[in-house]
Amino acid sequence: MKTVANRIESIDVLRGLDLFLLLFLQPVFLAFAANFNTPWLKAVTFQLDHEVWVGFRCWDLVMPLFLFLVGASMPFAFNKYKSSPDKGKLYWKIIRRVIILFLLGMIVQGQLLGFSWQNILIYNNTLQAIAAGYLIASITMLCSKTPGWFVTAFALMVIYSIPMAIYGIYEPGNSFAFNVDKVVLGRFRGDLTYTWIWSSLTFGATVLFGAVSGQIIKTHHNSRRIKTVVLLGCIGAALIILGLAWGLVEPIIKRLWTSSMTMFSAGICMMLLALVYWWIDILGFSYGWNWLKIYGTNSITAYCIGEVINFRSVVNSLTYGLEHLIPEWYPFILTLGNASILFLILYVMHRFKIHLKI
Repeated sequence: MKTVANRIESIDVLRGLDLFLLLFLQPVFLAFAANFNTPWLKAVTFQLDHEVWVGFRCWDLVMPLFLFLVGASMPFAFNKYKSSPDKGKLYWKIIRRVIILFLLGMIVQGQLLGFSWQNILIYNNTLQAIAAGYLIASITMLCSKTPGWFVTAFALMVIYSIPMAIYGIYEPGNSFAFNVDKVVLGRFRGDLTYTWIWSSLTFGATVLFGAVSGQIIKTHHNSRRIKTVVLLGCIGAALIILGLAWGLVEPIIKRLWTSSMTMFSAGICMMLLALVYWWIDILGFSYGWNWLKIYGTNSITAYCIGEVINFRSVVNSLTYGLEHLIPEWYPFILTLGNASILFLILYVMHRFKIHLKI
């Protein structure tokens, strides 16, 4: 097993792949594809965008995978506090991380840097979903053993689904989860097709499924590695089937983070982790994949820089003469330059082992 400071290589690589898709491949590819009108490109770009409402596209997996991998890392991060009688440091770490993630979410998508109270959005971003899921998972992990994590994840999904089913409407702007946001957050909301407060329950379930996966790997990596892969694959397949079955009653809607979507996406995430763990940590085929750690070991930093700072102005300053020569390709040049500058920053950080932790 190749580990560095209690890190599993496959988790860092898979997290890096997730962030690479989000911050480089998707924006660059969409800018490139905008210059063509071919059926196969349309099919690919369709999968590189979120489903409008009911259903699930490839791009809908990016955020669940981010939350899932936060959970997968937690058993390793919590391990050093396990034998300590004084859990104060762990409690402080949990509280501090939740607060920082929530504030970063407000900076990224909550217009906090606008310094205008009227325009601030309180709960509106992936980092805040991670904060909520991490808090729920942390409390669960501190209060129960691994089977309890699994039970809690399902309990959270049931609690989520009961009032949703009683209300009976799963439409944009009209669902139980939407009305909870409307009452609690009021005008401090962003995209009204997404829900956050009630969906925090299923955010927690997603992180817990990741924690279960991480604990399975942590427990068996020194001996029963192949059995670990098979177990993760089987559980993942079961979750996909359960998610599809649950979807017959409660539709798979990523924007509401419905329980059916939670199970379906967690199953895919678990099977992906099993595959990458088998390929990299068991077979040792990490060559050609390690560069993804540039994103994976600084994932929060990468996400924040990529979402907050626009380097297109830098690219424009250096390439503005091309705009009148190849105007149809200039947006692609700006997008590629923006993503490349971010990659260069992350590469330098990784090269000099600068890993910002929260």
